[in-house]
Amino acid sequence: MKKDIWKHAEDSFRIESSALLKALECMDETAFEKAVTVLAKAGSIATSGCGHSGIACQHFAHLMCCIERPARFISPSEALHGASGFLKEGDVMVLASRGGKTTELIPIMDVCKFKKVKVISITENIDSPLALKADIVIKMHVERETDKYNSQGTTSFVVLSAIFDALQSALLEETGFKIDQFALIHPGGAVGERLNAK
Repeated sequence: MKKDIWKHAEDSFRIESSALLKALECMDETAFEKAVTVLAKAGSIATSGCGHSGIACQHFAHLMCCIERPARFISPSEALHGASGFLKEGDVMVLASRGGKTTELIPIMDVCKFKKVKVISITENIDSPLALKADIVIKMHVERETDKYNSQGTTSFVVLSAIFDALQSALLEETGFKIDQFALIHPGGAVGERLNAK
């Protein structure tokens, strides 16, 4: 095994933990609160993104279902081949792209505008197409990824996931979601056993 393996592990943890605090400092409170309000009122919620952003969007869609906000992840390619039919007026589409220029996402915004679907964009580039065409923009901030080439979606994935976790936490309060509701829809596993012990 090569030397300094453990050092790379330590560096990775330090980079990501530091990035979370810096990302919080860069977020706009007003935009975040607007996003929570819109999500709380949405009929349904859709999410979309490519690569690591898409994986984080799948996580967010699941989080929304866990607090009884009907949601689904729509892959960018499927969105442009009929899956946008899921969306209707009053729904919300959450799009995530660190650079804000992901070409697969831009046409989705046009569909949303025509169908009167609110768009929340999460991006680092507030001058990007993804930000300029959105109804609400949550700014993310990442100084570097954890790998030595600064090219893998590591830190950016952690920061995006943290933003989604924060939205879910805020929505718990905004919607008045109760733990007994979660106990009903999550009877499985150790969590379900604990919640339904009574």
